Amino acid sequence: MNEHKNVNALPRRQFIALSGAVGAATLLTGAGATGSAAATDDPGRGESPCTCPVPPTSPPGSGQSPCPPSQMQALCGSLTDNDPLWRDVQYCTRGIVPPAPQPKPDCLKTTPNYVVLHGKPETQHNYLLLPSCRITGIECPFLVTSGVANYWNDAWENARSGGGVPVQYPDIGLGINSKGARRFDQMHIHLAGVRASTQRRLQELDTMGRMATHPAQWAATANQAPITGTGGSGDRTYRILKLTDLRQNLFALLNQYVVRPNGLSMADQTLIVVPKTTATGVAGFYVLNSDTSLHGGTSTCDYLLVYA
Repeated sequence: MNEHKNVNALPRRQFIALSGAVGAATLLTGAGATGSAAATDDPGRGESPCTCPVPPTSPPGSGQSPCPPSQMQALCGSLTDNDPLWRDVQYCTRGIVPPAPQPKPDCLKTTPNYVVLHGKPETQHNYLLLPSCRITGIECPFLVTSGVANYWNDAWENARSGGGVPVQYPDIGLGINSKGARRFDQMHIHLAGVRASTQRRLQELDTMGRMATHPAQWAATANQAPITGTGGSGDRTYRILKLTDLRQNLFALLNQYVVRPNGLSMADQTLIVVPKTTATGVAGFYVLNSDTSLHGGTSTCDYLLVYA
């Protein structure tokens, strides 16, 4: 895939200053992912041109959440980067056409804070939500600050039945891969399906009290459990937290209660969100985290999500 040549066409974003931003970047800098998980991210791009309105200038649209400041570019990416997904975001938000042979993405939804695209394979239960800001992935220290948009809640509001881009599958799952288990370096949350057996297993663990009900308990061994993956991939161990809603910053909770206390790296983590479904609707959310520091752990969400 050819690189984007018109890098000078992007005006400089106006970032807000964040107190302690450099310190946060230093704190979260760690070794890269181990790479033991297969890199299976492969989001797709439709051939149809963008039919959504293009916001005028950067930052795109009024009311957008602040973006990472310039001093975080080393960890969060530069506006002139040529990552394919970042080029897709620029097409959806600013109309900048990707260079050949990269096709134009099908912009399913464009807002000031994020865009939604098809995943690959292109199905009715495989979508991606990407920030309009330049954010490489889970390792970006801006994600754990109070200024960041709530991308997880945005993902759920789109994926849910009746949402903006609903996932048409009996059970829904959201997920983000670690740095070492992804193919592209513009942050993307997968909006996909999960197997009925995954939903049943999580509700069984819930009944048994085998999950944290407060973030401070999330890393405890008692709240870790194996869950069988898709496609015969076997059991993987996950730290499990149950929340009533997705109003809190999941990245910040993970960093504060799991990563920092255990000397881990955010870059190595995966996060998966599965709503608890009942006969009367959604009764909370299971938030799963894992990395290869766990016995039987994994740094990819792909073992639990159903794309095809």
